[in-house]
Amino acid sequence: MATRLSVDIGGTFTDVVIQQDSEVTSVKVLTTHADPVSGVLQGVDDVLSRTGVAPSDVQLVLHGTTLATNALIERRGAKTALLTTAGHRDVLAMAFENRFEQYDVNIDRPAPLVPRHWRVGITERVAADGKTLLPLDESELISAVHTLVEQGVESIAVGFLHSYRQPAHELRVAQLVKQKFPQLWISLSCEVCPEIREYERLSTTAANAYVKPLMAGYLERLQAALVERGFSCKVLLMTSGGGLTTLNAATRFPIRLVESGPAGGAMLAASVAQAHDENSVVSFDMGGTTAKLCLIENGEPQHSRAFEVDRSYRFKKGSGLPVRIPVVEMVEIGAGGGSIASLDALQRIHVGPQSAGSEPGPSCYGRGGTLPTVTDADLLLGRLLPENFAGGRVSLSVEAATEALQHHIAQPLSLNVLSAALGVSEIVDENMAAATRAHAAEWGKRVQGTCLIAFGGAAPLHAARLAQKLKISRVLIPPGAGVGSAIGFLLAPVRYELVRSDYARLAELDQAVVMQLFQQMRAEAAEVLDDAGATGTREERREGYMRYVGQGYEIAVDVSDLHSLSVDEIRRRFEKTYERLYGRTIPDLAIEVLSWTLSLSSEPMTQTLQATDAQAMQQSVGDQVQWWSGDSAFAAKVLLRSELQVGQSYAGPLVIAESQTTTIVPVGATVAVRADDALCIELAEQEG
Repeated sequence: MATRLSVDIGGTFTDVVIQQDSEVTSVKVLTTHADPVSGVLQGVDDVLSRTGVAPSDVQLVLHGTTLATNALIERRGAKTALLTTAGHRDVLAMAFENRFEQYDVNIDRPAPLVPRHWRVGITERVAADGKTLLPLDESELISAVHTLVEQGVESIAVGFLHSYRQPAHELRVAQLVKQKFPQLWISLSCEVCPEIREYERLSTTAANAYVKPLMAGYLERLQAALVERGFSCKVLLMTSGGGLTTLNAATRFPIRLVESGPAGGAMLAASVAQAHDENSVVSFDMGGTTAKLCLIENGEPQHSRAFEVDRSYRFKKGSGLPVRIPVVEMVEIGAGGGSIASLDALQRIHVGPQSAGSEPGPSCYGRGGTLPTVTDADLLLGRLLPENFAGGRVSLSVEAATEALQHHIAQPLSLNVLSAALGVSEIVDENMAAATRAHAAEWGKRVQGTCLIAFGGAAPLHAARLAQKLKISRVLIPPGAGVGSAIGFLLAPVRYELVRSDYARLAELDQAVVMQLFQQMRAEAAEVLDDAGATGTREERREGYMRYVGQGYEIAVDVSDLHSLSVDEIRRRFEKTYERLYGRTIPDLAIEVLSWTLSLSSEPMTQTLQATDAQAMQQSVGDQVQWWSGDSAFAAKVLLRSELQVGQSYAGPLVIAESQTTTIVPVGATVAVRADDALCIELAEQEG
């Protein structure tokens, strides 16, 4: 089994994990936002020195990052232009032409990534069937791009009408731009998102162009820094769909990396669910900046081909920036350890989405932060041990946390500081519970009675209370939970997914044409897997996206064995899938196919891992702490996770300490250590 290095950059911490055979050793360092490579190298140097592994011995580096997501949210991407068919430059602004919040007269729509003066119409036109109606005006194109360059544009998105069916004009634009303006970055919709629906296709392509220079520069610097340190292995990137891809593919399509870190966490949760025979699971990943929640059934996270970045209205579908990429379906909210607590106009406690991050960080970090955060509240409530936070890298100040909460929350509300801390904690827990309920309802699922799998630096602190609010009685905390997403990268397969839109009525389907399309997609996917060095058996999944004629949205139907299926059998398979989702079918209504997808994945290189903490706690943590819950104080016993015995059961209230996270076991609950060192918390029946 290979020696592999895994790196996950979060908004607050950068997690670095090294795998040797089936054992993994991890460290956690603060993220360096000015230059993320610096924090990565700091963590890499630390874990290598602690384990004695030489850079030349590492055979693979796996990486996930939130840089693309943050650039989109904070609008820190490149100066980007859009070239589209003349007369259609306002597609990005018109969006869906709907109101995602019907009764809000001051509705706040997300602004397009490309301003109107950089959205340029070019004379050309392709019909829906792929026939050329107007040839590309090349002189007009060159003149337009020359003007954009003079205005400082760095990256160009190209999205012509119906280019998913006939990409010749877009390919010609790329050829001409590269010849005349080689300094420009270019993204083509026929490559980024060759799929029907103009707005989503243009939005995805514009987002790819917006983050491409930033991500390409970062990945180039990271690879150069690793080579300089003596690494000679491949670097693979985690994608939003829960698979690994090559550095080259990630550089071409960085939009596929927007949820790479959270996707790694979902892969860990899926692995834990399979190991513990949990068929219905809520994955809970809470770090320093955000909380991510995902529904997992039968060991598989939910997947989707649509995702929204930076929803301006909490939980409101349609209020964010839509991108069509393969993605693990989850909800992500600004609820992390660094989320800032404040009072709104009605003097109510409000938590997030703004975060103190790592610079300056929560007030208790002593790095210049003065605003109260969730971590400050947790510290005052006795849920954190100040001397051993983050392996001793950060010494937490109770005095600074007290001052921040007293000044900004307690004093304005005439509360004592502990009541203010409890209020902050309850609000952030309720925010996460509300997000979980909304996400489950959106997909027609229930979370009551499922199992909660918690990981990330802050999740084990809040998991038990979140479970109580969701009426979940069992919580699993896997070993290495504090660096869960980075461990998840090691459990992921190399995977690449492609989509092609090719409209047809099912009754008139030419299966030979579709099979040829699948062969082309498989060859492209296989090239990525070959480049990644993936060996062994490959799993191929083929799906058709179908709907009844006249409907607005389609559903995925498995057609992996298309060559042996008749049209009638495909119809029956569609109706079975439709009935499972909606409880009924519509008799005698024609079916149409809009798109076909192919996913090719390797076997995961690792099935099970045993986590070791390289930053093992060196200092004594004491026998007990005063721990607050509701209006009551308890003498909570402190236990080191490394000293818990497999098969043994322990009664709460407990604070289970390790260097990278802390697990809270509330009053009336018990915790047992399972054979794989996972903690299983059984909660007493009570109202949320």
